Amino acid sequence: MDAGKTGKFIAKKRKAINMTQNELAEKLHITDKAVSKWERGLSFPDISLLIPLAEILNINLYDLLKGGTDNE
Repeated sequence: MDAGKTGKFIAKKRKAINMTQNELAEKLHITDKAVSKWERGLSFPDISLLIPLAEILNINLYDLLKGGTDNE
């Protein structure tokens, strides 16, 4: 897994649904600083957050782990 690629994908999908980092963080019961770290490629979401994150962003888990679809 590529942290930078995954982070950019998360940011792109979050922005596509007009959601702020803070709003996403609130839905996941984490800090906006954690979301910022993901999007900058400094860390990955905790495994317990992967399914809820994919559901919120309306993406499948495989694409989340891969950092995008084959078309992106």
